[in-house]
Amino acid sequence: MILDQLRRRRGRALALAAGILVAATSFTLLTATVSTSQATTVGTVRKNARSAYDVLVRPPDSQTDVERQSGLVSPNFLSGTFGGITMDQYRRIDGMAGVDVAAPVANIGYLMVASTVTVDVSRFLDGKASRQILRISPTLTSGLGTYRTSDEYVYLTRSPLTSASESDGLFESDTLETGEADKSTQRYRIKGKYDVCFYFNRDKSEQTEFNLDLPLKPNIIAEDLRDKSPFDPDLSSRMNCQSGQDKATIDIPVSYPVLLSAIDPVAEDRLVGLGDTIASGRMLTEQDKPWTVSSAKSVHGQHDSYIPALLSDNPLTTGTLDATVERLDVGDPAELPSKLGNPTAGSFVRGLSGTTVGRTRVDLSKGYRKALTEDSFDTGAYWTVGPVTYRRSSDGDLAAQAQPPQKPSLWITNYDQQPFTNVPEENHQGTQYRKVTSHVATNCIGLGTCDGVDSGRLPNPFVHLVGRYDTGKLPGFSPLSDTPLETYQVPQVTGADSATRAKLHGKPLEPDRNLGGYVSPPPTMLTTMDSITALTKSRRVPSLQDKAPVSAIRIRVAGVTGVDTASRARVNAVAGAIRAAYPRLQVDVTVGSSPAPQTVTLSASAQVTERWVAKGVALRILKAVDTKSAVLFVLVLVVCALFLGQAALASVRSRRIEIGTLRCLGWSGGEVLRLVLGELAVIGLAAGAAGTVLTYVLGRVLGQSEAGSKSLLVLPVALLLATAAGLIPAWLATRLGPMEAVRPPVTAALRARPVRSVAGLAMLNLLRVRGRTLLGAAGLALGVAAFTVLLALTLAFRGEVAGSLLGSAVVAQAREADYLSVALSLLLGAAGAIDVLVISQRERAADLAVLRATGWTNRELAKLTLYEGVGLALLGGLSGAVAGLAGVLTLGRGVLHGHLFTVVGAALLATLAATALVVAALTVPIRGLSRIAPAHLLAAD
Repeated sequence: MILDQLRRRRGRALALAAGILVAATSFTLLTATVSTSQATTVGTVRKNARSAYDVLVRPPDSQTDVERQSGLVSPNFLSGTFGGITMDQYRRIDGMAGVDVAAPVANIGYLMVASTVTVDVSRFLDGKASRQILRISPTLTSGLGTYRTSDEYVYLTRSPLTSASESDGLFESDTLETGEADKSTQRYRIKGKYDVCFYFNRDKSEQTEFNLDLPLKPNIIAEDLRDKSPFDPDLSSRMNCQSGQDKATIDIPVSYPVLLSAIDPVAEDRLVGLGDTIASGRMLTEQDKPWTVSSAKSVHGQHDSYIPALLSDNPLTTGTLDATVERLDVGDPAELPSKLGNPTAGSFVRGLSGTTVGRTRVDLSKGYRKALTEDSFDTGAYWTVGPVTYRRSSDGDLAAQAQPPQKPSLWITNYDQQPFTNVPEENHQGTQYRKVTSHVATNCIGLGTCDGVDSGRLPNPFVHLVGRYDTGKLPGFSPLSDTPLETYQVPQVTGADSATRAKLHGKPLEPDRNLGGYVSPPPTMLTTMDSITALTKSRRVPSLQDKAPVSAIRIRVAGVTGVDTASRARVNAVAGAIRAAYPRLQVDVTVGSSPAPQTVTLSASAQVTERWVAKGVALRILKAVDTKSAVLFVLVLVVCALFLGQAALASVRSRRIEIGTLRCLGWSGGEVLRLVLGELAVIGLAAGAAGTVLTYVLGRVLGQSEAGSKSLLVLPVALLLATAAGLIPAWLATRLGPMEAVRPPVTAALRARPVRSVAGLAMLNLLRVRGRTLLGAAGLALGVAAFTVLLALTLAFRGEVAGSLLGSAVVAQAREADYLSVALSLLLGAAGAIDVLVISQRERAADLAVLRATGWTNRELAKLTLYEGVGLALLGGLSGAVAGLAGVLTLGRGVLHGHLFTVVGAALLATLAATALVVAALTVPIRGLSRIAPAHLLAAD
């Protein structure tokens, strides 16, 4: 009986089978795609969520306004933090349960490293001159700035330069030269020779007497420069005096700021593998502590104290010197020794005119890479800097706030109020973004104890290098989560627009030597935690670093493998314990954080892109993926089931007379139920078998790695969907009585209503079969609602996790499943609506025949069908849009925040698209209206 019914109604059976095939295949493929997308997303997150540490502890009030508002941390936040956590707090945190490694960083301050950059100027010499002077006028290019630096000079003589000392032995020089004597300068000679370099390099005061009525001759007492500004370029101007022929070099004095930070060597090695980065010398150890040598071994005083240190092999500050070289008009070469060997040497040399003979260029980093001695590091003063202050611009980007220019007093020594020489030009010519604070040392260097104004303090120590390290050897982490390693890495800052990139010559913006500059170098010199007191207690004025020197503690939690539930619980337990013990400390869970590029405005003509840190990205991604995947599964299942339910119900409706006849012949309700469900089961099995093959082929084409196993699910899914979708129609079929089954399935009108237009008749027809109309609209409404919800979730998902590198990578993976689900929802919803309209047209064939017999044209009948389709589509589409928006609002969590107009507009667009789809599909039944034979249909009726 079942097979016979299927043969007799091949068209309806094939249509229903096609619907089951599409629904089952689509559901299986889409759920497989969603599962694959979810698995890929979760895998990506777990693979890239772990960085060097899991928890970061910072001092109180270390959060910036930007961090509090948006959860974003600047990549070089540590360079603006100098103290705030006590050693007792660090020790207690280190001993807490669950803490595997607690690695502290105590930023002490920036020291200045003195060095020189050597420039070969041999090609600019006059090969015939017996004595000559070259002037080198350098311009420093660093980052976005160009700075004029002090002029440097080379004095080359063919005469030998010799050494000699004063008769009292207190002064010795190796730049003495015999020259033509001048009465006004004879008294400045040493053993009949002029010191051609002393006055220009060490005494520009041009005084002729010093305290007593004696000639001012070369002496070991430093020049009195208290009335000079440290930013005076003459202070850094030097002359290189050389003897030879056709060969000359110039050593341009430069200085480099290095950030000195204290670490725990053992913890640091366990956390990031610092021991594997040693390029020369050795690694710091727990045994490296400050020490003091006896007076017999002291070099600088009676009791020299030292601290151990590791120095970075790379300067981490950049710059290029482009210099113009002039050959000066020196007049009579024979008179040069006397003119250079007296107190007016500075004015004389600077007043010389010259001829430009060429240009030269040198990389500023070459000076840093020279062999450095202990005397290269001056701990007489160090400097700390504050964080950069930001504000949000009108377009939502960040804007760095400029600070006032540096005061010259920052660069004045404490003990004699003399200015520092060789202050990097960027500090007084460059833009300031950070507040710079000077910490000058006591005036008891080389003494065992400090008396007087420095009583109770310590002498400032000297630095002893034990080795050098190369940050390029640090172990790499995923580029999607490596930002927390900024402890040793230079922040990645690039030009955000073409103008800024042009200024940077296509290179990133790197730290310069400006302590108040935007990009600060990370720690460049490392010492031990035991050395902190030797430095902080040697400052004349106490600071926060005396009591709370630790700037940050980076914690790796034991047993953490990623962002799984157990790992998250372990991290949260440690973070919670620290918060409970020290409520004022800033405790951040960094596991699952990711770089989040931000555009920062530095000036009216400079914008940069910087990789900030978005906290908790991985956890937000996993939560959003779980929510979106669950909604996808439910919506796809409901849309498929509703479509099949409509198809099965239409099949039952088309057989009302047949079912009524069977009931008249004595069939029971159970037999009718088994007949309907049996037909649907056979159709489902056939469609499932075909779908298995189709799913396997499509899975391979779409790149589904588990296409074989997924395709086997189509057969049971098809059978289950067909049977489940037929339960209600089959049950309704059993409720039909014999006489009720042969009556038209139209609601009786309570009273007649005049109809004056085709559109009015269309609306009346929809109202006459309210249940059928609502059922047809329901499928379309669900499709539009699904589209609205999915679009809102997708936008919210991207808005919630995009903006970080990890989030952007996940968004790119999640897009395909979203769009396939949306397309399926709309297509199946529209297909269900069209099926209802086609069945309705067949059931009303007699009515249409009456209209044709009374004079209606094919065009009017087509308009009637078209208006019914448009009305049904608009009813379903608008209802779905409203239901979708309501559903989104119930999800909460600000899903529509920033996307309200986009989602509403897209929902209305989906309604119009569904209406257009229904109208387009109605062309087939409209064309069938021309084949209606009124006489035949009316006779049958």
